[in-house]
Amino acid sequence: MDRRKFLGVGIAAFAAVVMPGTDLKAMNFRDTKPKAWESEKTVDGIKALYGNAGLKKSNKLIFKAPKLAENGGSIPITIKSSLDLESVALFQDANPRCLTCVFSVPKGAIIEYDFRIKMRQTAVVTIVGKERGTGTLYTASKEIDVSIGGCGG
Repeated sequence: MDRRKFLGVGIAAFAAVVMPGTDLKAMNFRDTKPKAWESEKTVDGIKALYGNAGLKKSNKLIFKAPKLAENGGSIPITIKSSLDLESVALFQDANPRCLTCVFSVPKGAIIEYDFRIKMRQTAVVTIVGKERGTGTLYTASKEIDVSIGGCGG
């Protein structure tokens, strides 16, 4: 058996064993909250996605990003949290639309996300997490200086 076939069979077997015990569901926020994806400012995007609830800063919602991004086309972002969140969203005012991504968090999941975003200019990036059950909104933010814009700049 060649290596690729072995890996494919191994991954399929692992998924077959693990998947029945997990409760994975994805929500299409573009269908359920379309105005959030059209908002230009973070304040409006948060309101469209989560409503008028107040935001609380928490040291249990950790957001890491570089202070200076030399290339706005690929900015590394890390989000970690020990809170029981049902969703986590990232907003920024550098691009024409503020909402960048939303993650649905399965119950009991470990929140440790690493991904990259594009920004065309310097702006504040805001993370908002919605707590499961209570609906409390937690936030963290950071300004990222962009040297070379990533959206055609």
